[in-house]
Amino acid sequence: MSSSKKYALISVSDKTGLVEFARQLLGNGFSLLSTGGTQKLLDDAGLAVTGVSEFTGFSEIMDGRVKTLHPRIHGGILGRAVDETVMQEQDIPPIDLVVVNLYPFESVTANEECSLEDAIENIDIGGPAMVRAAAKNNARVSVVVDPSDYSEIADELKARGSVSAGTRFRLATKAFAHTARYDGLVSAYLSQRSVDGEITDTLPGYITPQFQSRQELRYGENPHQPAAFYIESGAEPVGIAAARQLQGKELSYNNINDADAALECVNQFGQQPACVIVKHANPCGVALGSSNVEAYQNAFATDPVSSFGGIIAFSRDVETEVAAAIIDKQFVEVVIAPGFSDGALEKFASKPNVRLLRGVGQQPTGPALHYQRVSGGLLVQQRDADRVSRSDCTCVSQRVPTEQEWLDMLFAWTVARMAKSNAIVYAADGRTLGVGAGQMSRVDSARIARWKAGDAGLDLNGAVMASDAFFPFRDGIDTAAGAGIKAVIQPGGSMRDEEVIDAANEHGLAMVFTGVRHFRH
Repeated sequence: MSSSKKYALISVSDKTGLVEFARQLLGNGFSLLSTGGTQKLLDDAGLAVTGVSEFTGFSEIMDGRVKTLHPRIHGGILGRAVDETVMQEQDIPPIDLVVVNLYPFESVTANEECSLEDAIENIDIGGPAMVRAAAKNNARVSVVVDPSDYSEIADELKARGSVSAGTRFRLATKAFAHTARYDGLVSAYLSQRSVDGEITDTLPGYITPQFQSRQELRYGENPHQPAAFYIESGAEPVGIAAARQLQGKELSYNNINDADAALECVNQFGQQPACVIVKHANPCGVALGSSNVEAYQNAFATDPVSSFGGIIAFSRDVETEVAAAIIDKQFVEVVIAPGFSDGALEKFASKPNVRLLRGVGQQPTGPALHYQRVSGGLLVQQRDADRVSRSDCTCVSQRVPTEQEWLDMLFAWTVARMAKSNAIVYAADGRTLGVGAGQMSRVDSARIARWKAGDAGLDLNGAVMASDAFFPFRDGIDTAAGAGIKAVIQPGGSMRDEEVIDAANEHGLAMVFTGVRHFRH
């Protein structure tokens, strides 16, 4: 399609790197079209830019609601070679490049003070229309929705004078994902509100999450299953998605799944020195300590057998001494920490297959949604973010817990909510002594936790027990008492609570109810 000019239409809310990119476009023979704040930014930078209203001959109306919705804009974007005659008749020059990202609906609505009216006004109409038009016509038009793509576009223009077909197609695919996510955000926001803008208790009526591939994996849960790791598109990476690998073999599906579980657990303890060892998505050893070394030693001692080939997470930077202790004691798949000292990196370098992950962000703190795929559908729930403090608990036994028992119970409770249900955790002095998880029977979990403690040579006398759900019968309490447990923390809520409380009193145990269940299937 012949034209004396190459036009780039630029209208963005995210102006990162825009001035320099626009300058590069001018240097490659483009004429710039723009609107509103973007036009002002380019003007202030001394760049030659034509306002869309001047280009179309039609002034913006309705306080900017209508400005790019014009045949001269959309005809210029959608026009093909077969449309050249009509474009000439209508004086519609082709637009070769569209640089558009959308009104900041997500950031505006993240503000708790945002009204429904403000949210509605930040629903972009012209932007998605231009993005979709340019993406549809990617055989001729380049569409850019992400500032991270500016450099690639500039490099191609400098090297070959145009954007390659492969790049245009990739950008178009990305653009459709961009508008799909945007519409999903709008839909989710509106479906959780009433007509007068009040937040309802309902989950979104429609869910359209967008995830982009971060890396292909060696395989899935088993070698015959292809797999990849995807991160949420447009969202700030958190948790395992924010981690960066420093050394080691390629991460596997199970590595990432277990590392996520380890990270979520260790993040429950804030900045105090803490170590979590995970195997098959369950914590097999958790400990606090005066140092990383002490925390690791105690976590490992809980279950040295299960720790083999496990995932280790730390709440603090890993030092040389910790790295040396790990290498000396066990085979490990992954070590996760906020950072690693130079000495620690040097130590781990002797084990080049060990995967080191650094720069780990905290887990989401808001009411994020948790998804579980089932055949033909999706289970959705709000993330289990409830924390229990001492003031939330009710002592139901005749004996009142000691101060140390309170500390140990709350520690054990934190670990129990991270283990697969049914979960039983024995603990003392800020460390786990036995973990029983994932059993069909709660009393079996209690027995397994006791057996593991004995197998590791750990004394349960005077320890505490945490259960992620209520005890349906007294047998779990009898088992714990026989092992030497002196205090129990559990949700309560069973029809046989009185029977369970009576058992605690018979054995002289202190027992507190949290009122909160933490199943984790």
